[in-house]
Amino acid sequence: MKIAVLDDYQNVARQFADWSKLPADCQLTVFNDHVADKETLVERLRPFDILCVMRERTPLPKRLIDRLANLKLIVSTGHRNPSIDVAAAAARGVLVCNTSTPGRATAELAMALLLALFRKLPAQIDSMRSGGWQAELGRDLGGATLGILGLGRLGTQVARHANSFGMEIVAWSQNLTAERAAEAGARLVAKQELFRAADAVTVHLKLSERTVGIVGAEEIALMKPDACLVNTSRAPIVDTDALVAALREGRLAGAALDVYDTEPLPAASPLRGVPNLLLTPHIGYSTRDTYEIFYPETVEAVLAFLDGKPIRVVAP
Repeated sequence: MKIAVLDDYQNVARQFADWSKLPADCQLTVFNDHVADKETLVERLRPFDILCVMRERTPLPKRLIDRLANLKLIVSTGHRNPSIDVAAAAARGVLVCNTSTPGRATAELAMALLLALFRKLPAQIDSMRSGGWQAELGRDLGGATLGILGLGRLGTQVARHANSFGMEIVAWSQNLTAERAAEAGARLVAKQELFRAADAVTVHLKLSERTVGIVGAEEIALMKPDACLVNTSRAPIVDTDALVAALREGRLAGAALDVYDTEPLPAASPLRGVPNLLLTPHIGYSTRDTYEIFYPETVEAVLAFLDGKPIRVVAP
């Protein structure tokens, strides 16, 4: 069996799991780089029987799966991976399974980004590195209003973290109820009211047809000029062009992004030069604690498959 581990950006896959448990006749290849070109990717993956993928870093659509004649198993880290065409895999007789996840790291990063924006940390750090001192004046989280789009698992965690800082929480999503919001320590408001009232907006919606562009020019225009926006969810939920325009024109104090339409973010991306835009390289779930679950459970799934034992199969 030829087994590939894809997109090990930090070169830690071998560190976090005991791959020596694999049978001696298995051939393991770990790729640290990302391949975006479709034909190059097909040629890279064609020899492999098993693909171990890290979340949605390399999508596996039908057009790719259908060209991988040797493929028998896909193991994806995390609870769900919408970038895998599970139905296409099933039609080819390819099993798809996943791992569990602690599920707290992204919420913690969202709070870290909020703190960085509120306390002007990028400017303060740059000033110190260049020999300066205090550069700008930040503000408190306590007493500020946080608008949360989506009060699911991650949004609820963010609400609890924000409550501990003394923030007032308002929330909205299409199916959110007042009772459910209150359970999370938040107050349900209309979508427009959330953008008007919030000193910061953080996005925790799942990507779907109805959430694409749900934070657009109209919503951003409703925000206070000293407010900020954080997106650690999925890039298409926020209209990036509208966000960049608001930042360049001074209509929004700041923003932080951990997700992008194209990942890895191209070196020449204009986003890298936008004022008051804090960028992190999609590290929401990338922590030691998460990888201590992701990679060992990936090995366990491969071993179970090789031994003919039951695995956590994702239904089409």
